[in-house]
This record gives sequence, C-alpha cells and structure tokens, in this order.
Amino acid sequence: MKVSVVTPNYNGERFLKAFFESLNGESEHIGEVIIIDNGSKDNSLEFIRNNSFDFSVIVIENQENRGFAPAVNQGILKAKYEYIFSLNNDTEVKKGSIKHMVDLISSRQDIFSVQAKMLQYDNKDLIDDVGDEYNLLAWTKKTGENHPSDEYVEVGEIFSSCAGAALYKKSLLEELGMFDDKYFAYMEDVDLAIRSKINGYHNLLCPQAVVYHIGSATSGSRHNEFKVRLAARNNVWTVYKNIPIPLKILNFIFLFLGFLIKYIFFLKKGFGPVYLSGIKEGLSRRNEIQKTKFHWKNTINYLKMEYRLIINTIKFLKR
Repeated sequence: MKVSVVTPNYNGERFLKAFFESLNGESEHIGEVIIIDNGSKDNSLEFIRNNSFDFSVIVIENQENRGFAPAVNQGILKAKYEYIFSLNNDTEVKKGSIKHMVDLISSRQDIFSVQAKMLQYDNKDLIDDVGDEYNLLAWTKKTGENHPSDEYVEVGEIFSSCAGAALYKKSLLEELGMFDDKYFAYMEDVDLAIRSKINGYHNLLCPQAVVYHIGSATSGSRHNEFKVRLAARNNVWTVYKNIPIPLKILNFIFLFLGFLIKYIFFLKKGFGPVYLSGIKEGLSRRNEIQKTKFHWKNTINYLKMEYRLIINTIKFLKR
C-alpha cells in the first residue's frame, strides 16, 4: 500500500534537498509526492523541475500564498491514493517510518489519523511533538515537547495528530470535510481532530515512525504578529463551530479564563493588542464558519470528548 505525500511549500527551497533525499529512501512506499506551491518567490519550483526523484512529483502552482489548510486540501483532492501523508517541507523522514504508519492506520477501520514521532531537527535527542492535546481552557499543547527522544515508545491514543507529519485516510477526510480553508493556518488540524472524535474515530501516535522537524520555518518564529492573530482567531472558531451550546455553557468559565490568561501572557510578550484583534476577528466573522452539525447519535462521543478535555485540564493544572 502506497501513500500520497502532500506538502505545501512557500519559499522553502532551502529545505527541499534534504526533504526529497529522505523521501527517496522511502520511495517503495510512496506513490506520489504532491507539492502545493503557495506563490514562492525563491527558486523552489526550479529546484523541483531540475531534479529527478524515485517517485512521481506533482506540482500545483498557486499564484499567491493561500495558506496551509487550503493548500493541503488541494493536494488531498488531487491525490490518487487512500493514505494521505501530510508532511511539512522542513522535515526529514527516517527510513521505514511510512511503512510503520501505514501498518498502524490500516489495522482498524475506526482510525482516522496516525501521528509520527516528531523530533527536533537541531537536537535529535529531544521531542518536538508526539500529538497535540486540547483542554477546557481552549489551549493546545504539544505533547512531549523537549522531553528526551527515548520517551513515548508505545502506540497510544492522542487528541489530535499534528498535520506537519500525519497520515490520514482520504475517504474519512472527505467524509469529515477535510481541513477548513477559512483557517488559512494554525489550529486546522485540531479542528479536524475534534470533528473526527465527534464522529467516533481515533487518532494514534506511531512512535516507530520518526520525522525530524525544524519548526516555524514559514512563519519565522514561535511568536509573531501573524501567528498570534491567526491562532487566536482560529481558536475562537474552533470552539464556536464544534462545541454544542450545552457544553459551551458548562465550560464557559474555563473558556473565559483560558482566553483571559492567554491575553495576559501575550500582553507581557508585547502581542496583547494583536491577540485581541484575533479574538475580535474570530467573533465578528464567526458566521462565515460552517458549524459542525449536531446529531444525537454522536452524544456519547461528545461526552467522551468532554471527559478527555477535563482530564487534559487536570493534567495541565497539576504541572
């Protein structure tokens, strides 16, 4: 069983040599690599055209930066294979990883996604991300970040796979509506994971699959105006579209405190007004977002998700 690798690219020429070399080592498991170029101004396209690879490379050229979520969706729609490997361009894949991910995701029909063990590119002894968690404060946390790389060695349930190195089933992506184009970037994978959990699917960590990740290669830093504003806006949308009214009421105080604490944090970082502008945009434009339809048949899944959010909040408060 082969996969379609789907990778957005925006001025990522400096990463492409190492990226493609690592994929060449996985060529027997790759049916195609789809690069969605978001209007790069560097020589990314020339590099791809002037090099040969051990698999088919398809390039979708956008005239402008359409964002991560829309670009990945373009790749998904173009893909020929059932398994979609969403992979950042600033990564290297360890040999054998794709097979481990395919073996795991194909083992059960109720698995929606499989997350690779992401290690820090500049310090491979430390974890970058082994799955994203979400809690009642509407905070997302990278599991395992800065922990030793020899931790998290068992397959296990995670709240959300990070779309920087995650394998999805195309049929389920289409069933759930894929990534939300409106998000542009940030939180789109958590939003998708929530929808998968509402519908009874599971997201798993595959620790045998290893991907080395540089991180913040496109946005430029961990905190900047662009990232802070979009993440704040998208977090509002994630709550608005996916959480039914009874749970919004039940969790209101936690949600309020979560956004307030984040504002104070970013205020100290010098991004307070930017964070508020993202919140205001999220609220003012919320009706542009298509809400996840509530079905009574999914009630037990909502309750399971609420339980997970409670557990994640307790773990966070005990830190």
